[in-house]
Parts: sequence; structure tokens; C-alpha cells
Amino acid sequence: MVNEGSDLDIAVDRRAKERAGPLIARTAVLGQQNLNPFGDLHTLQHLSALFARSMRGVFEPLLRRELRVWAEPLVVQRFADYRAERPETLTAWLPLIMAPLPGRALMVVDGKFVLELLDLFFGGHGEAPHHVPNEFSPAADAMIVRLGGMLATPLRAAWEPLAKIDFAPGHPESNPALLASFDADDAMIVTRFGISAAGGKPTFLDVLYPVAALKPHAPQLTGKVVSRSADPDPAWRTGLTRAAMAVRFPVRSVLDEPVISLARLMELQPGDVIPISFGADVPVMVGNNRLGLGTVGTANGRAAIKISQLAIKNEGDTE
Repeated sequence: MVNEGSDLDIAVDRRAKERAGPLIARTAVLGQQNLNPFGDLHTLQHLSALFARSMRGVFEPLLRRELRVWAEPLVVQRFADYRAERPETLTAWLPLIMAPLPGRALMVVDGKFVLELLDLFFGGHGEAPHHVPNEFSPAADAMIVRLGGMLATPLRAAWEPLAKIDFAPGHPESNPALLASFDADDAMIVTRFGISAAGGKPTFLDVLYPVAALKPHAPQLTGKVVSRSADPDPAWRTGLTRAAMAVRFPVRSVLDEPVISLARLMELQPGDVIPISFGADVPVMVGNNRLGLGTVGTANGRAAIKISQLAIKNEGDTE
């Protein structure tokens, strides 16, 4: 399960030096291609944090336990370098179609974690085989696609403040050499997410974005924060306020609620008197909420109630 650790822990140690800084955007070296044309990717790091919070709602029902999910500092590197850092164990490589962008993202999941999810899905205790196979079964492939589809919705929601991008899972591979849309020299933005239960060793899930595919959104990606929406139009706000102030509420007062037996109720005849009694102040109600207290009297020849006290409504108070 998640708290039992993952073979990805080996790769984490090898990447520790590179992830020492808060936001790593590698500096161009003379004679080398600059992998990151965006500079500081504060906005993308912020979107990754939003996505991490949403991932709990996906994995907690699957793993049947409370989880901690977080986003690690992102890295920009060549796809070949990323592959070299991966452990030589079974891994799921799932392309994510990004519409309307021309490129594809890539979700990378530890194979042992996929097999644990598959065992849970079929009613087990989340145990992977003692000897992890070299390739996925058709059922495991279907589980990978299902997981990609479940994560596509929160991923799309996390990107929405920046751009409307739809994500859809493609065909998973266990061998990255079979990924036709990714070349070894492609610059990739690597976002990593840790998943941990009960303080145990985490499992990591990576989402990779091709730098070339995100270039149309370069101005937004280099911003410090996600831009806030424009202030509402003053005329619209004034009209909304006037409309809200014109809403009508029924106001009533209950003088008394006498209680009689069923036998007495069936004996009632026109002209019978049901006595009531009430104090100096009676409750004044708006809907099911108490507005305050008032004194019964007359005004301009009509029955009326004079408000003597306004009530401060507490949460859950319906009196």
C-alpha cells in the first residue's frame, strides 16, 4: 500500500540535489540549449499545488484511508535524463492528450502502486504480487487508463484559471521507448506529487508537460500569481443590490399554541372558545427564524406588534 513505500524512493535520492531549491529553472550554459525558456514557473507551481489538493478526493476512496498529498518543486529536464533517473522496475507511462494544445502530457506511475490499486479494485487488501511482473496485464492497463481519466477532471480544474485545457488518457505503455510522441531530447517540465498514508513512505506520481506545448501560455506561466478577475461592473452591482433589497419575506407572530386532546378537538362546534394566554412580549418570526420580540397592540385602528427587542441569530437557531 501507499505507506509501505515504493521503488521510486531510489530515484528520489538521485533527484534530491536537483530539487534542493524552491523552484528550479536551470540556467543556460554557453553552448547548450536552454531547456526552460519560461524562467521562474511560479504559476505552474501554484497550479500543481491546487492539483495536489484535489488528488486526495481521487485516491482516498481508492485506497480507503486518509492521505496526505503534496506537490514537490518542479524540474525542467530532457526526457532522456528523466528516463535515466527512473528505477529499472515496472512503470506505467500514460500519455495525456491535451486539447486544444498540439502536444501531449505524460503521467508516470510506479507499477507496484498500480498493482496495489488493481487489487483494491477487485476487493483485495491492496497487496501487489511479491514478484512484480515485467509488463502489465490487460486488467492493469485498464486500471491505468481509469486512473488517468479520474485525474483528468481535477487536472483540468487546476489549469482552468490559466487556460482551458482538456486532458484525456491515451494508451499506456510499460516501455517508454514505445512512446511515439516523446523524443529523448524533448525538454519536459516535471511535476511530482507525493502520496502518503499515516506518515509512511510516500509513493510518487509524476505529470510531465512538454515545454514546446506550453509555449503559447508563456506570458501566464511566468507570472508571479494567477491573475485575479476584474472587479464587477458598478451598475451591475447596484442593480443586484436593489433587486436583493426588494425581495419580500413573510413576517408573522405566534401569540400562543394551545394543546387540546383529540376528544375535545372532535367535540368543537361553531362558537366554542379556545382560551389562549401569552406574555407581554411575543416572538416575531421571519420564515423559521426569530427576528425578535414585540408587544401586541393597535396602530391606526389595526392590530399591530411593536418591536421591543431584536434577536441576534445564532447558527442552528430556528426560533
